[in-house]
Amino acid sequence: MDKDDGAITDDIVGGFETTVTTGAKEFTLESPSLRRNRGTLFMKIDTTPSTDADAAARPYIFDGPIRFSRHSSPTVGRLTNLDDARLYSTWKMFLRGVRLFFSDGEKQHWNVNYHAAKAIFQGPTSIAIRSTIQAGHRMLYARTTSNGFGVINDAKDVMTLLHGGKPGSPTAHRVKPAVYTYIIAADDDSFRFSETGAAFFVDFASKHALHANCAEYVRYSGEFHPRPAGGWASFSDDTPDDAVAWELVIDNNSGTYSPSPLLLPNLKDLFEYNFPGFTICTYDFNDPRLAESREACRTYALYKRDVRQEELQPHTRGEEPLAHNASAEACNTASAGHLESTGRIA
Repeated sequence: MDKDDGAITDDIVGGFETTVTTGAKEFTLESPSLRRNRGTLFMKIDTTPSTDADAAARPYIFDGPIRFSRHSSPTVGRLTNLDDARLYSTWKMFLRGVRLFFSDGEKQHWNVNYHAAKAIFQGPTSIAIRSTIQAGHRMLYARTTSNGFGVINDAKDVMTLLHGGKPGSPTAHRVKPAVYTYIIAADDDSFRFSETGAAFFVDFASKHALHANCAEYVRYSGEFHPRPAGGWASFSDDTPDDAVAWELVIDNNSGTYSPSPLLLPNLKDLFEYNFPGFTICTYDFNDPRLAESREACRTYALYKRDVRQEELQPHTRGEEPLAHNASAEACNTASAGHLESTGRIA
C-alpha cells in the first residue's frame, strides 16, 4: 500500500542513475536530501536500433510514450473558492522529439521590451515578484494524491484530455470550447498549460511566467484552443464529437516571451508529430483569423454550454487572489530561511 494514500502530498521515494545499455540491472534508491538507502529497484532494459538515418548526428532525444499529469491543487481550490476543479487545474505533458523541431539555439528569451516581463526579470523589485510567481507555480504543480496521470496514444486520448463539461451534465464528456495558456519548457521540453480564463491567474504579472516558473527561456509559448472542422460557429451539439474532425489552433500570443512567428511552422510540425489525427493550425497572435476563431470558441461556450462569463474573463471580487497567498508563502519561506540561518526571528 502507498504510505501517502489519502495524504495531501505524495513525496519522492528516491532516485537513481543508469545508462541505457541492454540488460537486467539492480539499483539502490537514494533519498534526495539525506542520501539514505530507500530500497532496491530491479529493471530490465531492451534497446532497439534507431531507424533514423541521422541518429548518430543527434544527441539523445525523448521519443515517448507521451505521459501527462493533471494537477488539481487542493490548496488552490480552497483559496479561490472554485467548485470546478478544472478551473484551477494545470497539465504537464512530455512531448516527443521536441529537439527535432526546436534546436537548442532556438529558445525564446523573455521579452526585454515588454513592461510586465521587465518587472519580473529586471529591477530592484524583480526578486520579490519572481518569488511570488514561483510560489504560485509550486502550488499549481504540487505533487499531491489528487493528481491524475495518463498516456497519450492517439487522437481520442487528446480529446478525452480536453473534455470539460460540468459533472452530471449532458456535455460532461464532450470537448470543452475553451482557450488555454501554454508554454513548452526549455529545461525539460514539457508542455504545460491551463485554461486561460482560470481565475487564479488574474493577479499575476504573467501567466506564461507562472507556467514557466520564471525561466528566462522557453522553447515556445502562447495560447491554443480546440475546434471542430469548420469552426465553432458552424458546429452544433447535435453532432457527436467523434463524428467530426478536430483541430488544434495554436498561436504565439505571449507578451512575456514573444516567440518568433518564424518558428510557427516548427510548432505545427511538432504537434503533428505528437498528435496524429488532429489537424494543427498555427497563427501569429495578430492574425485576424485567430481572433475570429478564438471569439467563436468563447461565444459557443457562453451560449451553448452555459459557461459563465467570469470563467472566460475572471475577476477576483469575493475571492482571495492566489497571488496574495503565494506572496505570503514566499515571505514565509524567506522568513523560515532567515530563522534557520540566524536562529532568530527577524
